Amino acid sequence: MNTERQRQLSTAEERRETVLRTAIGAFAARGYFGTTTTEVAKAAGISQAYVYRLFPNKESLFVAVVEHCFVRVRAALEGGAAEAKSSAPEAVLASMGDAYARLISDNDLMLVQLHAQAAAVSEPAIRDAVRAGYARTVEYVRGASGGGEQQIQEFFAVGMLCHLLVSIDVGSVDAPWTRTLAAGITHY
Repeated sequence: MNTERQRQLSTAEERRETVLRTAIGAFAARGYFGTTTTEVAKAAGISQAYVYRLFPNKESLFVAVVEHCFVRVRAALEGGAAEAKSSAPEAVLASMGDAYARLISDNDLMLVQLHAQAAAVSEPAIRDAVRAGYARTVEYVRGASGGGEQQIQEFFAVGMLCHLLVSIDVGSVDAPWTRTLAAGITHY
């Protein structure tokens, strides 16, 4: 491949990454249905036409954002598994859970996940992306932890509870119901 072609690809790949990072913030703030490609383009400092050169439509942009978020989740879980104090499933799952809790303290990533789950109800391509992301993540967690079916299910249930706790800012409310929901749960 000639140098000019490599430079064009490099620039396109860099722009794609810039658009993805920018789109995460936009979709986190307004969701799939409330965000326009014009807003993403403006925030990324490029034209809407260039967004469409990188992504054929808003749906494909959002799907790419969802996939990008799952890549970040996987990286966090891998880091957590590597930091586990032992190879026992409980230790690996606890360490991965803590790594995930740290990751979703980046509210944008968590909000994109929540918006993706909501949009998956009516948007088949988004549903497929969310399903595929969870399928890969569940199988990674199962393989990395060696946990049984119930342990894996509980791991993901606690993760969903963390989403709820963070999204409703449970830490700012001191009440019996918040203490019940947050008991034993790490969230940042």
